[in-house]
Amino acid sequence: MDILSELSNGNAVRVVPVHAELTTQEAADLLNVSRPHLVKLLEEGVLPHHKTGKHRRVRFENLMHFKSERDRASEIAMEELAKQAQELEMGYK
Repeated sequence: MDILSELSNGNAVRVVPVHAELTTQEAADLLNVSRPHLVKLLEEGVLPHHKTGKHRRVRFENLMHFKSERDRASEIAMEELAKQAQELEMGYK
């Protein structure tokens, strides 16, 4: 249903198997970050990856887990900021 809904809204969709391995550029595009930023995350061990020859590969499943954790942390931070703004009576309700 989600796919059909997106298509009916004129959005492109991509069906990717969970076990798929993505290039760093594909992974960066899905996270909406630059490739150098993604590579930094990989090198810091924040996001699991492996090498195929000289090329890094990221499992789609790991990428989506990272994305959901990042999105959740962002939601928590935004809720905290909104709470602080209300407590300081900054005009937000």
